[in-house]
Amino acid sequence: MLVFVPVSIVLDLMEAAPVLVFVSTLVAIVPLALLLSKATEDLSARTNPTVGSLFNATTGNIIEIFIAVFAIRAGLLQVVKASITGSILVNVLFLIGLSVFIGGFKYKEQEFNRKAVGIASSMLLVAIIGLAIPTVFGLTSHQPAESMSLAISTSLGVIYVLSLVFTLFTHKGAFVVDRIPENEASPWSTRKAFVVLIVGTLGAALLSEILVGAIEPVAQSLGISEAFIGLVLIAIATNIAEKIAAVTYALKNKIDLSLNIGLNSATQITLFAVPILVLISFQLGQPLSLVFSVYDLVAMVVSVIILNHICADGDCNWLEGAQLLTVYLLLISAFYFIQ
Repeated sequence: MLVFVPVSIVLDLMEAAPVLVFVSTLVAIVPLALLLSKATEDLSARTNPTVGSLFNATTGNIIEIFIAVFAIRAGLLQVVKASITGSILVNVLFLIGLSVFIGGFKYKEQEFNRKAVGIASSMLLVAIIGLAIPTVFGLTSHQPAESMSLAISTSLGVIYVLSLVFTLFTHKGAFVVDRIPENEASPWSTRKAFVVLIVGTLGAALLSEILVGAIEPVAQSLGISEAFIGLVLIAIATNIAEKIAAVTYALKNKIDLSLNIGLNSATQITLFAVPILVLISFQLGQPLSLVFSVYDLVAMVVSVIILNHICADGDCNWLEGAQLLTVYLLLISAFYFIQ
């Protein structure tokens, strides 16, 4: 699939049909995401499991940040907001739901660290509250919320740093899970992993610019909204590495790692990526307001509520995974008609 990387670049230079460029670029992002995941996994192998799960979650978010930055520069702010919502839904409902569903068929019940998952989901709830405040303000007062969004973003960034201190230093014992057995494939050397990480990141940046440039014509050609593209297609493609890792861990009865990847990725988008994107948007002269639609807000809140309910007892089964997947499909179906 790496062949799609040069193919996408050539198609863009030849000014080929936007749909062809978009599909090719979207496919090309998948192997890059996997390479970035492999590189960060091997680099994090020398750290503890908590840091490793954070690195895994960061892999997909790097590409999402690139896409969002180029979208901001192009003035596609609704696409950026939709991709934020989509990332939360994909990680909380689809990724975790798929992991629990598939793992549940191999193991009747899978247990996890309820305290660690509870803290992670609480952090995500804090993030959604942060997004809800400017949304409610903007929808009720009908006044610009850019300044408030900047203040909220700063607060979200601060609590994210504090959460890292909590999980990695002061209370790291509560978050330690066993490492999974080593893969048969030999790990890359530190030098090779670092080179792949750098080259892959640069490639992801280039493909992100090409992808964003094709969004508007593709939306017009297919008769769907630009926001729906960000909500579903981009969110799924950029999180493919986490999905594969999470499902793999679930099949090895390491559902803790699956939950960590999903929750950490969603939390990093809202508490780490969002503040960065808001700051960058002001620098680019395209202020990103954190005023989401009512439907976005409801979808994010619903996703956290159903996850907290399912994870309350400290174990999970395939039916609960199916419930999460069903909620995801229901929300996406609604967004198709709403957007």
